[in-house]
Amino acid sequence: MNDQFARTRLLLGDEAIRRLDRARVAVFGVGGVGGYAVEALARSGIGTLDLIDSDTVALSNLNRQIIATHSTVGMYKVDAAAARVRDINPHAVVNPYRVFFTPETQDMFDFTHYDYVIDAIDTVTGKIALVMNSQAAGTPIICSMGAGNKLDPTAFEVADIYRTSVCPLAKVMRRELKKRGVEHLKVVYSKEEPITPLPSGEELPEGRRQIPGSTSFVPSVVGLIIAGEVIRDLCGYER
Repeated sequence: MNDQFARTRLLLGDEAIRRLDRARVAVFGVGGVGGYAVEALARSGIGTLDLIDSDTVALSNLNRQIIATHSTVGMYKVDAAAARVRDINPHAVVNPYRVFFTPETQDMFDFTHYDYVIDAIDTVTGKIALVMNSQAAGTPIICSMGAGNKLDPTAFEVADIYRTSVCPLAKVMRRELKKRGVEHLKVVYSKEEPITPLPSGEELPEGRRQIPGSTSFVPSVVGLIIAGEVIRDLCGYER
């Protein structure tokens, strides 16, 4: 078994490994959730990854983001993630974009080129734009709902957006997507009530009332759940 995907091949088979190698997946947001999704996709043999994020690695990212180490602080997250992917699978094609995805930058991306889209960004307007672009292109998408201010990684589940409850972000997304005629959307969310974080003492970005708290073990689980859904869907895995 001199093959880095040999153990995956034992479960999914040769044809599935070929499908994954031919697949192109776009990951929007390469932070706590998106970074772990990228890691799992790379280790599963996805052939082409488009990574979209304008942020750089900060010291405060080290508690939860797999791309964040002392050696990567100050690097663009997409560059740090791309380097990891290439080290895991030198045959993978990685396209990093130092771009903050918004409705204003959406025209930079042709969603018909993707086999799957992962939404791991924070802004509602960006999430809606990702959903609308993906559905217009006929490209599957999975979205991360709120992972901040949560402590129970076992509470996360995969559901249709219209079957979610409790999560404040999911509530906003349900309302906005219903207005736009979106009938279905696969999401990962939690019914755990968000915890109110303690004051951070940091200067708040414009439009933000507080800095969300997070841990090493919640966003990572969300990212891995998302990656698992993508891999199974691309392989045609039936539940």
